[in-house]
Amino acid sequence: MRYEVIVIGAGMVGTSIAWHLQKNNSKVLLIDKKSPGSETSYGNAGLIQREAIHVHPFPRQPIELLKVLPNKNTDIRYRWPALLRYRQALLQYWRFSAQSSVQKIEKEWQTLIEHCTREHQEMITAASAENLIRRDGWIEMHRTEAKFQAAVEVAKNGRAQGVEHHVLSLPELKKLEPNGNFEGFIGAIHWLNSWQVSNPGALVKAYAKSFQDMQGSICECSVKEILPSGDGWQIITDDDIFYSDHLVIAAGPWSNQLIKPLGYDLPLFPMRGYHQHFETTHQNTINHSLVDIDKGFVMGPMQQGVRITTGAEMTLMEAEKDLGQLSAVLAFAKKILPLNDQVESEPWCGSRPCMPDMKPVIGASGKHANLWFAFGHGHQGFTLGPITGRIIEELIHNKPVTVDVSAFGAQRFASM
Repeated sequence: MRYEVIVIGAGMVGTSIAWHLQKNNSKVLLIDKKSPGSETSYGNAGLIQREAIHVHPFPRQPIELLKVLPNKNTDIRYRWPALLRYRQALLQYWRFSAQSSVQKIEKEWQTLIEHCTREHQEMITAASAENLIRRDGWIEMHRTEAKFQAAVEVAKNGRAQGVEHHVLSLPELKKLEPNGNFEGFIGAIHWLNSWQVSNPGALVKAYAKSFQDMQGSICECSVKEILPSGDGWQIITDDDIFYSDHLVIAAGPWSNQLIKPLGYDLPLFPMRGYHQHFETTHQNTINHSLVDIDKGFVMGPMQQGVRITTGAEMTLMEAEKDLGQLSAVLAFAKKILPLNDQVESEPWCGSRPCMPDMKPVIGASGKHANLWFAFGHGHQGFTLGPITGRIIEELIHNKPVTVDVSAFGAQRFASM
């Protein structure tokens, strides 16, 4: 069967792209080996982060690197096979993390973030998904005075870009979250205009259903081969062969393996995260997602229970789970809230697609006509899916583009 556009990848980014294209009169097929929202978009911390106007550079000061080397931190861990495989991308990451580069990158990054809640709202309304959204913001908790005061200054500067916050004393934090034990903390920042999602996977599925209600098609199948075909594309899956005029690759950390046979090799690398749910009780109910900045984990109120989400582990996609980081995180989380009964027998893990310059790849592929890329959003694919969907639809339909995508093109890596 032939479609105007085939989108490969049914996470938040790919589903949003398919939704925008179908809404604007394209005949679209969305392909993934699993149902929409079943991988990385299921397992994240469930935040639509309007406040995320800053990127996360690679540590460049020797003292920062020395802190990471013992590989015992709760926020970031690594495995040597991954460091070796992705060494070139990590070296680029280090180079892009120079202060002069970060300032330019953040200006470009912010052109995406500023649209995130408005673009989500359009899709939330269309998908009748208001029941999944809380607009109470989230809370960033600090244990050290120096880092807290530095974070407060950064927060103040964000007001000029539409980011709203309130600095919380410990009594104010305790009033908002009476079940929490905040011994060891010295203060917090309440990010006011970021949103919480009580079930991230369910939100993606709601968007996918809205896409189907507009006569969009979904195929749960594995892509075996991608071939140019005339002016378009042939997609060979384990079940069928599909044809399209345009093809969008939005498969997150799997994107590079799909495009390598076509002659592309972008410096994408995965960063793994883990989560575990605990049954919600009267003693551990929380009203906001709580982020322990110093220890690098999130405690979020979800439909499934209280979700504890780790920071990042640098490891290979195919590597076995290593629960050491999660176990270390849980030791701190259980001092804040009583977390007793696990919901799942085994913790979840998934990989985020990262680029060395901390920006996603959005736009034309560069070597093939009608081939489009939308991946590499790092920790913010869930936040940036809808604006990415709008941009790709505008590019394919040759419309004025909401965001200048010249900074996000795949061609920026051609000389590396």
